[in-house]
This record gives sequence, structure tokens and C-alpha cells, in this order.
Amino acid sequence: MRKIVLMMGMSLDGYIEGPHREIDWHVVDDELHQYFNDELRGMGAFLSGRVTHELMADFWPTADADPDAPPVMVEFAEIWREKPKMVFSRTLKRADWNTVVMRDVVPEEIRELKEQPGGDLVLGGADLAATFMRQDLIDEYRVYVHPVLIGRGKPLFPDTDARTSLRLVETRAFGNGVVLLRYERPGAAVG
Repeated sequence: MRKIVLMMGMSLDGYIEGPHREIDWHVVDDELHQYFNDELRGMGAFLSGRVTHELMADFWPTADADPDAPPVMVEFAEIWREKPKMVFSRTLKRADWNTVVMRDVVPEEIRELKEQPGGDLVLGGADLAATFMRQDLIDEYRVYVHPVLIGRGKPLFPDTDARTSLRLVETRAFGNGVVLLRYERPGAAVG
């Protein structure tokens, strides 16, 4: 069965964006970008909220047309265009680039997606991730901790009274100081 995998970058103090939605503090060099390309190439689909999807759709469809684009960006532009995508939005009417618009996160529908053949389903966007967390739908957390304290902003993890036990399955330090912390739910198959 496929897994729902949350992949998100955050500051050391737990934020995914600054108080004015800035993400310019993310440290993504060629090594980390190539790692993302290699991981995302094997995923079955991208699941995102409207804001994340629109940010991606505004840049990646033509990012490889820039003659100065580094090879890792050219490679990811192709991955992004070709990968099936599901955007969860109540306001978006339609979406291009191999994208299906879903109105709500319905646990039964997500479980049906997981039962389909193919690679794991990568989840992006803090608001959508919070919805998936509230409904207990995330199987694996891949948190990329960036070497910066930003003080305030949007936290990756919302306040909750729920406790979720996790099992550490991997850590990795990248040359730029970013550290991957990979956790799975107990009982989830290690991929």
C-alpha cells in the first residue's frame, strides 16, 4: 500500500515561512535539490493545497526554458510537469499540468488513493498537512530542518491535543547544513 509522505522544510525553531510568508531563508543548493529530484521522481503523485499548487504552477512549467537554469532545476521542471498532481481547494475551478482538483479531504477517498498501484503520495503545504494530521492520514514525516532561526511565522505543526507516536527511520546531514529527520508511524512499512 502506498504511503502519504509529508515533505516540508522548516527553520530550526519550527516555522515553514516567515511572518510575511517569506521562504528566502530556505537553503537549497545543488546537492539538496538533486536529492529532492531523486526522491520525488519515484513518488506516485503530488498532493497540495491551492496556495502551494499555484506557487508551483507559476514557476515550474517553464522553469527549464531559462537558458541559465541549472541542471537540477531543469530536471525538476520535467518531474513536476509529468507527475500527477491533486490540488485540494474549494475555490479553484480548474488546474492544468496533469492536475485534478479535489474539493475536500475525505479520509475514505485518501485511503482509496493509497490502495492504488504506484509510488507513495507526497504531501506539501502547511494548511493541507494540518488537515491530513487532524484526520490521522500521514504515514511518514520527512522534515528538512534548515540552519536558521526566524523567530516567528507559520509553524509546520499546528497546536493539537493529539499525540502521535513516531519511529525514527533516517537522519541525514547535507553539506549546506540542512538536516533530514525522517519518521514513520509505528507499523508503517519502511520504504
